[in-house]
Amino acid sequence: MSLKRGDIYWVNLDPTVGSEIKKQRPCVLIGATPINDARRTVLALPLSSSGTPRPPLAIEVECLGRNVVVVCDQLRAIDKSRLHQKVGSLKPSDLDKIEDGLRQALSL
Repeated sequence: MSLKRGDIYWVNLDPTVGSEIKKQRPCVLIGATPINDARRTVLALPLSSSGTPRPPLAIEVECLGRNVVVVCDQLRAIDKSRLHQKVGSLKPSDLDKIEDGLRQALSL
């Protein structure tokens, strides 16, 4: 199974601590595809249907036929065992918006 950059999976984010985003929710894989395939972990950003777009930390994208928010300041390395069902992939233009948000959030 190849885990491609921009793919969206249902991910179990529990257990969490403090203000980390909780529960099972869709997340977008943001790491490079060859690294995703080689490692036992992947870099992922959670999606929220109740968030308000506030670039650069909360970027609006389309997922599962609706507008959602990618929470760029909740970047996580997660074990692949947390990944459940693949539900889609982001459009390249949405992935570009996330990359811009991450660059700003991480001062890159």
